Amino acid sequence: MKKAIPALIAILLIMIIAGAYGYSIYKEKYSYSNERMDQAEYFGVTSDDEAAVIMGDELQEYKAAVIDGECYLDMDVVLEHYNDRFYFDENEGLVIYVEPLTVNVTHVGQTGYDASGTPVNTPYVPARYVGDRLCLACEFVKAFTNYEYTYFQDPGRIQVYTEWPQREVARVTRDTKVRYRGGIKSPILTDVSEGDTVYVLDAMDTWSEVKTEDGYIGYLENKRLDDYDTIDPIPVTSYVEPEFKHVTFDQKINMAWAAVAGKGGNDTIMPLMANTHDVNVLSPTWFPMSDNFGGLEDRASAEIVSQMHDRGIQVWPTFNNFDVEGVDAYVVLSSTTTRNALTDNVMNMVAAYGLDGVNIDFEDLSYATGTHFVEFIRELSVRCRQAGVVLSVDNYVPLGNTDYYGRSEQGAFADYVIVMGYDEHYAGSEEAGSVAGISYVEQGIKRTVEEVGDAARVINGIPFYTRIWKTEGTEVSSRALGMQDVADYLSEANVTTSWDQDNCQNYGERIISEDVREQVWIEDAESIEVKLNVMDNYGLGGVASWRLGFETPDIWDVIADYVNK
Repeated sequence: MKKAIPALIAILLIMIIAGAYGYSIYKEKYSYSNERMDQAEYFGVTSDDEAAVIMGDELQEYKAAVIDGECYLDMDVVLEHYNDRFYFDENEGLVIYVEPLTVNVTHVGQTGYDASGTPVNTPYVPARYVGDRLCLACEFVKAFTNYEYTYFQDPGRIQVYTEWPQREVARVTRDTKVRYRGGIKSPILTDVSEGDTVYVLDAMDTWSEVKTEDGYIGYLENKRLDDYDTIDPIPVTSYVEPEFKHVTFDQKINMAWAAVAGKGGNDTIMPLMANTHDVNVLSPTWFPMSDNFGGLEDRASAEIVSQMHDRGIQVWPTFNNFDVEGVDAYVVLSSTTTRNALTDNVMNMVAAYGLDGVNIDFEDLSYATGTHFVEFIRELSVRCRQAGVVLSVDNYVPLGNTDYYGRSEQGAFADYVIVMGYDEHYAGSEEAGSVAGISYVEQGIKRTVEEVGDAARVINGIPFYTRIWKTEGTEVSSRALGMQDVADYLSEANVTTSWDQDNCQNYGERIISEDVREQVWIEDAESIEVKLNVMDNYGLGGVASWRLGFETPDIWDVIADYVNK
């Protein structure tokens, strides 16, 4: 018996050790980890003066700045994710936001802002630099944008909502932990209490991905969730979007551009208009930019305006940059001071001559000028709207390389957006081709309507000219002729023509020598009629013609049929 006791003790010790080892294995495998994840590391926050941003259910890569208790976002972030209408004048230190009747301006680093002469006080600085980054206060952005945000501390984070779709929620049934990943060994992100509500992002077999109301996205066991429900969050509507009221015709526009090189050029307008009918808008090229300070050359005629009004024809002169030298559109438009001077001068001309509208035709703008051009249109539209005059803006056919002209913003602020549906092939083109083939024209109409969003305020410009192309070996040149001159050329050169179905134009060519030939894609009543039919199919607001005096009389009958439908 005495000999058996040591053996029993040994067996008991083995059993105890085995049990302890088994328990440790069990605990290691089945017990919940108490390891906690570093929350600042989770949110990527490295200091007290920055905050993570959770937009909807996604943690963003960018951070907000926290200064004096206010949250700030980089302006680039605001433009990309929240509201792309804010404008920054870096040289003058101004941030501007334009509404239909109000231009809101704040000075970087100062409190408050000016709303078209009315001061608006704010307890915060709307725009300031954080290091070398221009940032906008979240509250300032919210003054013009419907979104909601909540700031949480320790660590700093902002929960942002810009959309409010249906959400699935659930109630937490007992105090528990939200873990970084699904699994009891995953680190703890945060604690939730019995009765808390969480958003269910993805329900799985035993765990669900959830988001807490204070911005943690992690995992909870399904056994800790109950009372599932679907809710419809209430959208933020604190910012009432002002209505853009546009000055438009209740009939199609039939606009004729008239080229006027100087005051004396006005003598040609009435004789040319005598050959037209059903024109309801005249647009002479009266006001080129004259300097880099917002000045305008004045080629206008009060007598022409009066005569047009007597005939029931409105006058929307063209304010342009294409027949002047030494004027840099970037210099003028990128400065708020010179931009305002230009706007003042435009409106002074409107008042001086009793104009009905303004036609802006700024061509060959650089990419860098685009942002400033769009801001000019916004600001000018406020003045035009206040004066009750029409604002129209001329644009190239959208091909991707002119997106910076901002046709969608033009559509919001201007009354009419005009697409210049020509120059498919132009002086300087490396190959001969149509000035306005039908596919090119329709592409311009389609994309402009998509960007503007209202076909009834899109006008398509048509050409009254044709290019005679000459190819000598590898050299290509052309000359632009009006319709009658083209007809005379065809007769004198004995060129026969046939219908080109691809371009919907009459086409002719002649061989001058082995290495020299001439080609012509003709704009005439037939080609114009096809273009007008396409315009009618898209429900456009009308037609504009470049330019008066290049047409043959039969063109006005074709256009009249279109505008009077």
